[in-house]
Amino acid sequence: KDIQYVYSMYYDKLEYARFDSNLGKYVGYTEYGVKNAERWNKDTSLIAVRKAQREAYCMNHVTAFYPNA
Repeated sequence: KDIQYVYSMYYDKLEYARFDSNLGKYVGYTEYGVKNAERWNKDTSLIAVRKAQREAYCMNHVTAFYPNA
């Protein structure tokens, strides 16, 4: 529950959007990012993929780096 998966998107060193597993949705930080985040949040299959990435990547690797967790 304490593990957070963050997928950030950048253009020209500026973060314009991010998927946050704690929120379970995309968040936009620029006008372009907000528009795309709204579109991506409507796509349930894309949200499911990002949530699965948390399980596949984070949860499998936490035991390797933090064996007592």
